[in-house]
Amino acid sequence: MSGKAISTEHGAGQAATPSPADDDVAAMPLRHTGRWVAAAALLVVFGGTLASFWRNPNIDHTVVAKYLFDTRILSGVGLTVTLTATSMILATMLAVLLAVMRLSTNPVLRVLSWVYVWFFRGTPLLVQVVFWGYLGLLYSRLSIGIPFTSITFASANTSTIITAFVAGLLALGLNEAAYASEIVRAGLLSVDAGHIEAAYSLGMSPTYTLRRIILPQAMRVIIPPMGNETISMLKNTALLELIAVHELYTRTSQISAQNLSQVELLIVASAWYLAMTTVLSIPQYYLERRFGRGTARRPPTSPWKQIRLRYQAARVRLRTVARTDSGMGSPS
Repeated sequence: MSGKAISTEHGAGQAATPSPADDDVAAMPLRHTGRWVAAAALLVVFGGTLASFWRNPNIDHTVVAKYLFDTRILSGVGLTVTLTATSMILATMLAVLLAVMRLSTNPVLRVLSWVYVWFFRGTPLLVQVVFWGYLGLLYSRLSIGIPFTSITFASANTSTIITAFVAGLLALGLNEAAYASEIVRAGLLSVDAGHIEAAYSLGMSPTYTLRRIILPQAMRVIIPPMGNETISMLKNTALLELIAVHELYTRTSQISAQNLSQVELLIVASAWYLAMTTVLSIPQYYLERRFGRGTARRPPTSPWKQIRLRYQAARVRLRTVARTDSGMGSPS
């Protein structure tokens, strides 16, 4: 009797003891229903807007296809890229110089840098473009010589030196230098002062310290806004239509004035601007990754690597499914 009670109690104790499997928590992934609903709504709105625009009977798609790769359009694209690249190179060199002058201990250099930024940021870019384009109205000839004397070393007509391309280059480059100098100055100020003091203590000159210590660290802060400025520069080249620079927008305007297909040519110009902007975004992304190395923040995975990882994961899933199906189909 007592033996049975003991065994019963012992058996009840064994039954009450939880097994390790009972302690496992069945983790369920968090479902983001709101995200999927919002994404679906945005896709519907975007798709409906795009379909309504594309199916508009007032748009002649044959004209868009005809001029999308026209030789005149392609020449305008090439000139737009050339203007963007040369203007940004000029602006970047001036921006570094202006930023260093602004941070200098020399009060004259600081004032000159401040006046330059004040003037070019305070006047509209459109006014500057027109000014450089019509510089010949102020000065018929440009000369190099000794000021306040009649001694002249070289002289030429203004229209010969300041062509439409040069006028556009100067207008865009000088204006952009004022904005880019503030970006470079912010990047220089972001470098810890201890690094500069350590470089000086090792006997490095200020120029060498700037080139090898300060600028490489400042690039992490400079590149993102400078990438945006480059894209803005690409689109600002459309303003050069006022001084007859044959860039992309000027070419499309000339063609639309002949065939009266303004909307179709605007679509062509927009497609090319979007394509060039997309191409410019690629080097900006990889430059940010390169100069962001060594920071606490982990750089994001590149798009190409994300595609490769997803492709490999899909292959692994397909192999797993194939093995499971073959195992279930094989005779026991």
